Amino acid sequence: MTTAKTRREEIYHLAVTTGLASVEELSRHFQVTASTIRRDLAQLNEEGKLARTYGGAVALGAHPEPSLRQRTGQAFEQKHAIAGWAASEVKDGENILLDGGSTVGALAHALRGRENLSVTTPGINTLQELADSPGIQVDCLGGRLRGVSQTFVGPLAEAALERMSFDRVFLGADAVTADDGLCEADHSQTRLKELMARRGDAVYVLADSSKLGKRPFHAWARIPLPWTLVTDADADPGQVALFRNAGVRVELVRIEGKATA
Repeated sequence: MTTAKTRREEIYHLAVTTGLASVEELSRHFQVTASTIRRDLAQLNEEGKLARTYGGAVALGAHPEPSLRQRTGQAFEQKHAIAGWAASEVKDGENILLDGGSTVGALAHALRGRENLSVTTPGINTLQELADSPGIQVDCLGGRLRGVSQTFVGPLAEAALERMSFDRVFLGADAVTADDGLCEADHSQTRLKELMARRGDAVYVLADSSKLGKRPFHAWARIPLPWTLVTDADADPGQVALFRNAGVRVELVRIEGKATA
């Protein structure tokens, strides 16, 4: 039987690697009552390891960015509208590179069922989306797995990229600014994004409007021009102007059923 100390250690590990599940899910996973899990979370909170949230908790300090699981449900309509536009850019017979992340994962979902495509990715979510699409050849960039982002990074992935080229590269980002580029929580991811951008004939950054102009972390990827920012039509006009003035092509995607201003 798992001791309380061991269980709390496992709960904390889940929080810093894949994002913490709800109290109910943790209760089922450890086969204990919900009240027991709440006491565990309260203890971890007192120790300064977790911050309590509604229905669960999040880790403090170890990984400040939300997990891929948490991000998938954020700005859902915007991400899928952006993904739909990006999918329309992809032509049959092309060889494309898909980054990790929730918005690019939505693009992978939009490509399901297409024929005569070659897709390379470091993202586990894209591998899962396209694994049963017989018309799409899928290659994985191996390397070290970052659990919180569900993406392979590091020297092995970088070495593989040096031997590849692509018709189109689609990148995600935690945030993006007109002057500094793509913002991430981890330098290994920004390094990989810079290398990915160099290997494509056309480069797109898929980022919903909430990410524009933000600086949540301190790791940056500078993407050489030309590249295209694909965002939703709710984007702040001032931010859009900054990108366009910097020489970035900006595509504003309307959310289905929502009128644009």
